[in-house]
Amino acid sequence: MTRPFERSVQLASLRALDFEVLVIGGGASGLGIAVDAVSRGYRTALIEAHDFAKCTSSRSTKLVHGGVRYLEQMQFALVKEALEERAILCANAPHLAHDLAFVVPKFHWWEGPFYGAGLKLYDALAGKHSFGKSRSLSREETMRAIPGIREDGLLGGIEYHDAQFDDARMALALARTAATLGASVVNRVRCIGLLKEEGQINGAEVRDEESGQTFKVRATIVINATGVFADELRQVDDAAAKPSLEPSRGVHIVLPRRFLPADHAIMVPHTDDGRVLFVIPWHGRTLVGTTDSEVKDVDVEPRATAEDIEFILRNAGRYLAETPTHADILSVFAGLRPLARPSEDKSSKRVSREHAIEVSASGLVTVTGGKWTTYRRMAEDVVAVAMETAGLEVGVCTTETLHLHGFDLEAGLEAGLPDPRRMYGSDRLELEKIERADRFHAAPMHPNLPVTQSEVIFAVRSEMARSVDDVLSRRTRSLLLDARAAIEIASETARVMGRELGWSDAQCAASAAEFVAIARGYLPG
Repeated sequence: MTRPFERSVQLASLRALDFEVLVIGGGASGLGIAVDAVSRGYRTALIEAHDFAKCTSSRSTKLVHGGVRYLEQMQFALVKEALEERAILCANAPHLAHDLAFVVPKFHWWEGPFYGAGLKLYDALAGKHSFGKSRSLSREETMRAIPGIREDGLLGGIEYHDAQFDDARMALALARTAATLGASVVNRVRCIGLLKEEGQINGAEVRDEESGQTFKVRATIVINATGVFADELRQVDDAAAKPSLEPSRGVHIVLPRRFLPADHAIMVPHTDDGRVLFVIPWHGRTLVGTTDSEVKDVDVEPRATAEDIEFILRNAGRYLAETPTHADILSVFAGLRPLARPSEDKSSKRVSREHAIEVSASGLVTVTGGKWTTYRRMAEDVVAVAMETAGLEVGVCTTETLHLHGFDLEAGLEAGLPDPRRMYGSDRLELEKIERADRFHAAPMHPNLPVTQSEVIFAVRSEMARSVDDVLSRRTRSLLLDARAAIEIASETARVMGRELGWSDAQCAASAAEFVAIARGYLPG
């Protein structure tokens, strides 16, 4: 049964129904699992304690890729699988994901044959899923493809193809797809306990974070897809559960477009400490990253360190004609990756190099690791384990050809399309309806951001946005595009939301203030 994607409606169905599958966690993994489960015909629910993609899944490098760096590690099967999933993701959500050409600049003679051979292998592994064959570029071709590259010592480059996307918008598309197929999908509902009968989990006790009310959700199987917080729920189930994660922090900075005024991206295979660095055009900006640092403590709002920022600036400066400084940074964001810790635990039902699936003695299915590119395959694996664990009738996976909400083939035809509304796909028509009712809603809210009041209104009415942070961080990408500008429109955003949600002046002020406190952490300091 299809229900409107309104929080009150989705919450009511969550409270009223019993389910076969309950997914806890509204990031890439959980949302992918919910889509897979409901599309197989299972009664499915998903709860998210904060907002969809609030944590890791909105803080990626914005790439859909096969993992060029894995070639050096001889992990060919892993690369091939990711390249297949890259093609599936782009085909099912062309408004959100599209081809992106990369250039590996050459400053030493040996880089041509070395990287060229590796990228030819990348082409071969992609096979029929290739987005374009790699090729060598002359010095002049390289400068035309990536204006802004440091010309001193440049010998040429190698072009290859991968893809990029908008991660938070992809998460929202998955949430709306699951809801359209009949799942109950709700944000700001927290799991506060697990229900058990004769030692086996049969649901969860949850709390509506807006009203404070608690209630029980019954389900045949419960899936823990809470990312970097997965061990917390595992220890609610079993206080003796050993840690299953080795989280790491990735940091990116966002610069003005002038640093890479092109539709090509730059891939630096080896930074000064051996890591990979990307310089990518994204939503009219230049995104640079990432770092990879081990962390001990996990947080909903992780922060970049001064060392992280210096590392990115220093390495970007080695390749760009204009060396970026702190003053150039529009936004800096950090995300925690829930890397699966190697384990010999017999409860691991299926393990890949990228993700692990564990089933506890009481039947809690936990997934750790993974990445956006292979979210669909990971979800398929998890649901297969869940079916076996719960003894559910086997349902056929259909997600390989399932178009996601907003599917708009026309929006995905031109890579690098500057239209900021491309990511809305077919929902652009709904924005236009709002603007026809009042043309004032079509005007940009800030000279340095493309966001309009119509997008704020649409986010509240149709995308379950419940705070200024939801709108400026994830429904639009304003916080990442320019943190200072986003802070400046926080109050106006709150007023527009307040009219839709019936907020008091105090509630408007509180939501704006909450966002400003978060956004200050995205400034370089």
